[in-house]
Amino acid sequence: MTRTYGITELANEFGITTRTIRFYEDRGLIKPLREGNRRIYRTRDRVRLKLIMRGKRLGFSIEEISEMINLYDVDRSEVTQLRLVLDKIEQRSAALKQHSQDIEVTLRELAALEARCSELLQDRERSTASPVCAGI
Repeated sequence: MTRTYGITELANEFGITTRTIRFYEDRGLIKPLREGNRRIYRTRDRVRLKLIMRGKRLGFSIEEISEMINLYDVDRSEVTQLRLVLDKIEQRSAALKQHSQDIEVTLRELAALEARCSELLQDRERSTASPVCAGI
């Protein structure tokens, strides 16, 4: 007999809400069996949920995750899926590298601005300070 899971069990395992799992179901990413109102998730659904969570953690959109996961159903050899995943990884890596460079530039600009503002503040404080013994 194949192992099955309840929605609460999967939510607890992956640290997400049942609402999130239903969202993925609504998007067609997972397709549980039904017994009345009860959802029954199979190993396939659990694996797909694991892939969804990994994709989200890596910053892929739901559409990208869906595209990558659903290709397995089209090409069981996984060749098409692996090519797409590699392409998406390259794109995501390039975007993250660019973002990292942008952050470094911003941090340098902030450091320079902070130093300039500190200098200006010290100059203003010195010029407005009155001597304690003025006129003695």
